[in-house]
Amino acid sequence: MSRRAATLAVACVLVLVLAVAGTQMPVPYVALMPGPTSNTLGTNDKGEPLIKIEGRQVYPDQGHLNFTTVTYRGGPGSRLDLFSALQGWLDGDVAIVPEETLFPENESQEQVDQENTQQMENSQRSAEAAALIQLGIAFPVKIMVDSVQKGLPADGKLRPGDQITAVNGAPMGWLDDVTGRMAKLKAGDQVTLTYLRAGKEEKTTLTTVASPDADSDRPVMGVVLRDDFVFPFKINISVGDVGGPSAGLMFSLAIVDKLTPGSLAGKTFIAGTGTITPKGEVGPIGGIQQKMVAARRAGATVFLTPEDNCEDAAKARPDGLRLVRADTLKNTVNAINAINTGKGEVPTCKAG
Repeated sequence: MSRRAATLAVACVLVLVLAVAGTQMPVPYVALMPGPTSNTLGTNDKGEPLIKIEGRQVYPDQGHLNFTTVTYRGGPGSRLDLFSALQGWLDGDVAIVPEETLFPENESQEQVDQENTQQMENSQRSAEAAALIQLGIAFPVKIMVDSVQKGLPADGKLRPGDQITAVNGAPMGWLDDVTGRMAKLKAGDQVTLTYLRAGKEEKTTLTTVASPDADSDRPVMGVVLRDDFVFPFKINISVGDVGGPSAGLMFSLAIVDKLTPGSLAGKTFIAGTGTITPKGEVGPIGGIQQKMVAARRAGATVFLTPEDNCEDAAKARPDGLRLVRADTLKNTVNAINAINTGKGEVPTCKAG
């Protein structure tokens, strides 16, 4: 073999070795893929009702109100290799996103999992509250101190378990009332909080400070509050290890359906997604494209889409899937009824 041929052969081998090594090289990206869907009117993996209601008449339903999920590959502990990332970029049903989209910097996978679990629990409580409000079922609401941040104005003055009843003398019924009042203040303003501790009413005056979060311009007191609901009957939602807040809308619809005669979805296979506030406002989610694909694969013909996700969803809508715009629980119930009866307006998603 000539020296030139030998040099060429060695160069080809080196290129091949580098190419193979490159495909095995971990990259800081995560692959988002269509995940399982579950019927909120059906049963969980243990054969138990996914949503179980006790202490109130429940109406059986064989319809479909499926929530959708996204699965992922990659992450800090098991990063994608370059070859897998390239495959994902070429697959229309897969999204390759930066690792920090799912795993914020300086947070472990365990911390992310814990946050997702907490978000799911909060979502369930919000869904229950929204459903009962939709049905006109009254229940007490308390604004509770969840935690107090050290070194900030509330430290040493408020405690977890305190119930906030008024801000600057104005009665507060919901957490939204408190945040709305705080939004009108600036750093350095004084705030007098009325609260209950062990059944005794007390007051404290705090001076707000600038938020330590560089992305926020709102003043803070250093206290984390939450709405606490006392429902008149028991609602248990059991979805296994699914986390995050994006099933809230579908939980609310299922509770409304179970507590009213007849079938909300009827014979229409409905799936959807969206966060929910206790007052029934629907919020956007991530992975909308993958969730639509999951819904269509499961057999859905209608997909309930948060209003803020509508434009992106319309651009990637799978064939055979009708997108219905969802902004509030009340309007979504009305839209589903309009689909079943053929009467009334059905809000849709349109590409910009």
